[in-house]
Amino acid sequence: MAHAQVRDVPRTASARGPFPKASDYRRRVHPTPTRARAVAHTAPARGPFPKASDYRRPTPAPAPAAASLPAPTGTPPSFRAVLRHRYCSRLLIASVTGRLSLGMAPVALILAAQADGHSLATASILAALYGIAPALGLPLLGRLADHRGLPFPIYLGAGLVAAALSVLALAGTANLPLTAVCVLLAGAGCPPLEGGLRSLWPTVLPDDAHVRTAYTLDSSTQEIVYVTGPALAIALAGAFSPAAALALAAAATLAGSLAFATAHPARTWRAETRSSDRLGALRPPAMRPLLAALVFLGATIGALDVAGIASAEQQNAPWLAGALPATFSAAGILGGILFARFQPSTAPRPRHLALIAALYAACWLPLLAPLPAPLLLATAMLPGALFVPLLTVASLTLTSLAPPGTSTEAVGWLSSAMRLGLAAGTALAGPLGGHFAVPLLAAALCTLLLSARMSLRPPAATATA
Repeated sequence: MAHAQVRDVPRTASARGPFPKASDYRRRVHPTPTRARAVAHTAPARGPFPKASDYRRPTPAPAPAAASLPAPTGTPPSFRAVLRHRYCSRLLIASVTGRLSLGMAPVALILAAQADGHSLATASILAALYGIAPALGLPLLGRLADHRGLPFPIYLGAGLVAAALSVLALAGTANLPLTAVCVLLAGAGCPPLEGGLRSLWPTVLPDDAHVRTAYTLDSSTQEIVYVTGPALAIALAGAFSPAAALALAAAATLAGSLAFATAHPARTWRAETRSSDRLGALRPPAMRPLLAALVFLGATIGALDVAGIASAEQQNAPWLAGALPATFSAAGILGGILFARFQPSTAPRPRHLALIAALYAACWLPLLAPLPAPLLLATAMLPGALFVPLLTVASLTLTSLAPPGTSTEAVGWLSSAMRLGLAAGTALAGPLGGHFAVPLLAAALCTLLLSARMSLRPPAATATA
């Protein structure tokens, strides 16, 4: 048996005694990999203990020269920089689309009433009702948005507008009482898209500089609404019928409102906690004179439309009636772009608001002279270029004055003031023959009100959502 056990030992095992040899405890040397071997050759020969130099702190790399560092720039963000941020393009396009009916409906109502046999005076009254009604509905829907969030009042307003305009498109304007009710509902139900957009800017943009540029961008796009809207209504009425223009206005309101209210920022936004004050956004003493000044600012636009018609008749140039407001609006967009590019690096002060208003009023003076049509268009660009900067600074000031939790309502009051002024300017300029003295007087009163309120606190925060 002993012989069999010895024979079963593997041949690779060496013959050992009962105790291990000293060589068994030596560390087995493995072949060094190529990369490790290369490092080993470059390493200095060391003993078993580290040297004192191994504990020295490594010398930091020299700092780059100051000239090589990029110098901080105070260039304000551009429109493109604002639109690059997530949700900004969608919110702006949806808001403009939902507000397109504000520019389409007045012209479509006049054309529809005339097509149904009503006089121009009756048609103008219907358009005026539509222009005044949002002044009543926007602050209420804005306050509801501050209480309940944006989706519910937007859906409610869009539903009212779409239903009222659809009834007018299907039934016509022959029944004046029904037409008046539908016109009032369509105007008062305008969804609070503008106020909602300005409440959302601080939540989707990184800093106040971007928010100020976004306000300028929003003010510039309003010019698109009031230029594209009437032109689109006239084109549809000529190609099809006024009812088609009313139907498209209803569809645009629905589509824009749905796209806006279903966006993530609109669904999740909530206003700050507000005090139980019935005056709401009107509580600050400086708010009311500012809104009164905005009424006169809106009056300049309403009077300009009538002045364009009067100038077209005087110079026997029918194209001037539409070209004058369009030129004014185009200059406003250009002025907004330049203002966004060269605006101050800090929030505008009340003196800036008064200064821009004074320049705006002065730019109406050359229009008092009897000018030929081409020169009249060129001169109208002067106040037009300052309109968007003035409206932007006024909006920033108004938002800064609004108490916490009233940002959407405050913008609703701004829109109401502008629309009341627009209707008043249109109504006053007609009996006065469409003279350019009416917008000049309105701009001067706007400047006086703003100059008298130099104690307005500066808009340190651009939005108080």
